[in-house]
Amino acid sequence: MSDYERQRLYTLRQLNLLDTPPSEAFDRITRMASKLFGLPAAAVSLTDEDRQWFKSRVGTELTEVPRYRSPCSDVSASSELTVIEDLLANDCYRNSPQAKLGMRFYAGAPLNTRDGYTLGTLCVLGPEPRAATSDELISLLDLSTMVMAQIELQHALGRIDPVTLLPNRSQFNDDLQDLARERPASRHHAIFIELGSVVELDTVTRVLGGSQVDTLAREGAWQLTTLLTTLIGRDHHLYCVGPCQYLFLRETDDEQRVRAETKQLHRQLSRLSLWTNLAIIVRPRIGITSFLPAGTPADDVVRLAESACQSARRQETPVATFTPSMDSEQQRHFRLLNDMHRLLQNGADQLRLVFQPRVALESGECVGAEALLRWRHPELGEISPSEFIPLVENTPMANYLTQWVLDATIAQAASWLDQGVALRLSANVMASNFEQAGFTDQLIRRLQQRNLPAHALELELTESALVGNSRAVRRQLKALSRAGIRLAIDDFGTGYSSLAYLVNVPADVIKIDRVFSSAGGRKRRDSQVMMLKAIIDLAHGMGYQTVAEGYEPASMRDTLCQLGCDEAQSFAIARPLAPDAFRSWYDQRLGWQAAAK
Repeated sequence: MSDYERQRLYTLRQLNLLDTPPSEAFDRITRMASKLFGLPAAAVSLTDEDRQWFKSRVGTELTEVPRYRSPCSDVSASSELTVIEDLLANDCYRNSPQAKLGMRFYAGAPLNTRDGYTLGTLCVLGPEPRAATSDELISLLDLSTMVMAQIELQHALGRIDPVTLLPNRSQFNDDLQDLARERPASRHHAIFIELGSVVELDTVTRVLGGSQVDTLAREGAWQLTTLLTTLIGRDHHLYCVGPCQYLFLRETDDEQRVRAETKQLHRQLSRLSLWTNLAIIVRPRIGITSFLPAGTPADDVVRLAESACQSARRQETPVATFTPSMDSEQQRHFRLLNDMHRLLQNGADQLRLVFQPRVALESGECVGAEALLRWRHPELGEISPSEFIPLVENTPMANYLTQWVLDATIAQAASWLDQGVALRLSANVMASNFEQAGFTDQLIRRLQQRNLPAHALELELTESALVGNSRAVRRQLKALSRAGIRLAIDDFGTGYSSLAYLVNVPADVIKIDRVFSSAGGRKRRDSQVMMLKAIIDLAHGMGYQTVAEGYEPASMRDTLCQLGCDEAQSFAIARPLAPDAFRSWYDQRLGWQAAAK
């Protein structure tokens, strides 16, 4: 079977037209076709695997005929308007099912989907040979378009996903309500399948276009339908509940069986050779949740199954089963996002900055500090940036949060400068900041309003901010560099394309990730020193300053000095400090240095 025929049959079956009751909406069009041609027989004929099934018919009591040698089948294969003036005079069709029913004349117009698949024909037939006028054929094509419009109308009213043609989340909601009435206390399992993470799919859309994701979604729907039929039979309903996200239900008390089936499904999905033909890396993950239909909202079923799926992705396991702790985590994240949104609208009084010193390794002088964001929630207490920053950075709140951080950093740098303390302060920016029109101009205006020189500010860029490296991002980075604002590449050495950054990003500083200078055994320490030397030599050779982050133990400082590293930032020097505590630390360090001289 060709790929076209496979996809055509899949499309036809997903539309749920075959073996359905008659419909007046289709019958009206069929009667019109019969009347226009003045012929006794007409049909909306759908081409199944081995038959022509009539969704609508005039002039016959038959509901289907064999596909073999049927002209309707050939119309489906060619997707072209076909006229046969005399079936008996045609070598291909004299033994066709239509000819055996006493028909001589045939005209069929293809029923084409928007994706180019021909589902069947709108055909007219008569017992006498005849020709067809151009006006008749134009009318037949118009009527076939009306049939397809009716099909789309019936199956696109908020219940069918337009890409995969699978039932969507709205249909799942309706079906779950039916299930709650029919089998309220039967144990069910919802299985959520995701072919790729949201971040991966977003990257594919930005780089290759949305059509690649649509192709994956359609292919995934077909493959899952086939695999589920083989694995558990035809008694299942597959739903599309998001981009490349699917859901189906299993009715059983045997949780071990469900988990075994889903693991087998994951293995088969991962092994499919078809994925190699797509410009997307497919990393399927599956989540399972158990529920009783009575009293369980459909949104909760989807949410809990998806939560388990995301847990599987985070833990890099094929399958995960929902646990209450997962729901608590999701609810907490949801609350944090909502609370941060309200906080940014109402003055951000729960946010503050702390400052971790950066010290020149050769002289021991404090040359700057990194501004680090802290959030003290009134009810939840201190919220780690590692928890709330990933939640915020892909939302519209990211720009507002960065604006608050930069304003607070600039204000603190200006305040210390007024006190005679000239320090360069660095702050992190997120990927979305560089997509914000006017980001650079607004930042320069803030510096000017505070009478702060541009070189007093340094922006730290993470891999997520640089990985796209779009033209717009490059323009912003060049404008920042021309204005005198320093740029630092954060966590250098951990990203898959770090060397590419050195070529494409106009940065001044490389901050070497703590993994290269943290504690370890002797063998590991030897490897670390070799890597540190290579990174430092490479950076210096290209004109960058180097900053070692998080070195430990304290003796590592001597190694960094010997390797020529310029600066360091570590708990071994000082922990992040509130502004007053930082100033006290700074003044004390100046006293030590003066005494040492």
